[in-house]
Amino acid sequence: MPIVSEALSLAPIIFTSEAYGIWGETIERAPEKMFAPVLARFRSGGIFTASDYVGAWRRLNELRALWQAEVSNYDAVILPTSPILPPDRARLLSDQEYFTQENLLSLRNTRIGNLFGVCAVTLPTGQPSCGLSLMGLPGQEERLLRLSAAAERALG
Repeated sequence: MPIVSEALSLAPIIFTSEAYGIWGETIERAPEKMFAPVLARFRSGGIFTASDYVGAWRRLNELRALWQAEVSNYDAVILPTSPILPPDRARLLSDQEYFTQENLLSLRNTRIGNLFGVCAVTLPTGQPSCGLSLMGLPGQEERLLRLSAAAERALG
């Protein structure tokens, strides 16, 4: 869905600006305590202006309305909790570019729920490191929990 891609493109502005705004002073008192790729991501929030942040939120709110219109006729949006299996641990620790790429990819599908402000449940699939997420519309938590319980029974 193009609206998902566009929303994901807003995430660096919204998430890193907010994170650095909240945690920046604490981080800068002892930056050496943070894993370098995570530190870089937090610091990237300092490059955006207030106008960038407000504009990104305005557009995201428009995309949220489009998302709700697009999926409102469905019981849930179903997707893997993570689009990848766990990456190579040693390489994560030794290759910062690989860490950033794999970390952002591992967060992508749950980030969709965060961006669109929806409720979500992850069900086990019986396969290691593999979950199935069901996303519902905002405020529909009870409905989604009932649906998820039925899906869990059906999946065994």
